[in-house]
Amino acid sequence: MKVLVYGASTNTSRYAYIATELLLQHGHEVSLVGIKKGEVLGLPIQQDQPLLQNIDTVTLYVGPANQEGLLAYLSAISPRRVIFNPGTENSVLEKALQNKGIEVEEACTLVLLHTGQF
Repeated sequence: MKVLVYGASTNTSRYAYIATELLLQHGHEVSLVGIKKGEVLGLPIQQDQPLLQNIDTVTLYVGPANQEGLLAYLSAISPRRVIFNPGTENSVLEKALQNKGIEVEEACTLVLLHTGQF
């Protein structure tokens, strides 16, 4: 499954980094988008909002204050679902995504992976 970690970080103590590590361990194909250049476990962090293909799941690691323009971007890449991790919840964005037929889940990616529910 292709997963986009939106809000990727090179900081090993950040949840986005830990999620990337776990996603790879679980055999998922991972793409990273973040603010700063760098790489995580050999994967480049892309900047801005690249038009990625065949993304099944987007896991968000950016708070509502940094989600401007995200509806248009997510609509353009058209994932099956978007996971709003703790602290990223945004009822307006969630409703708008649901109206476009995109599944929305308020959950912790780390917990979903650890419990086999991802």
